[in-house]
Amino acid sequence: MAQQSATRDRTAAPVGYGSVFLSFAPWIAVFFAVICVLALTLGRQQLLWLETYAQVIANGVIAVVALGSLFFQPFTEQYARRSAPPEVWDSPLFKHVNRVLTAVWGAVFAVITVLGRPATRTPSGSDWLNWVLPVALLAWAVNFTRRYPESQRGRALAS
Repeated sequence: MAQQSATRDRTAAPVGYGSVFLSFAPWIAVFFAVICVLALTLGRQQLLWLETYAQVIANGVIAVVALGSLFFQPFTEQYARRSAPPEVWDSPLFKHVNRVLTAVWGAVFAVITVLGRPATRTPSGSDWLNWVLPVALLAWAVNFTRRYPESQRGRALAS
């Protein structure tokens, strides 16, 4: 155990180090804590709106946090630093790739939020709007996240 900690790379910053947003997870934890407090303190009738719009609200919060992080440190950068060497952290390519990835993820969650609103009003289409299209969008975003950084590195090397 001591040997492991002695050989661990100490140059890697912890997730969210130096960021106003710190990391994505605390914002989501705060959101769910608020939801829990509401669920425990409000009556059944007062909670109907929350039950109806919880998915829309949750996806909207994720979209706002992701897109908001573009004004500070893109949230994907916090995670990319865990696998990228420190010497590339300040490179324009690293910054650009993470801004694009964060924008893509923010946009995906924004679209899922927009899809969720009519799903609350259209029971016949709710499976498509709540599950099929959102899962397809998330799968696309995961695939884009895997491919995009490598394609940008290839372009940078070619030029």
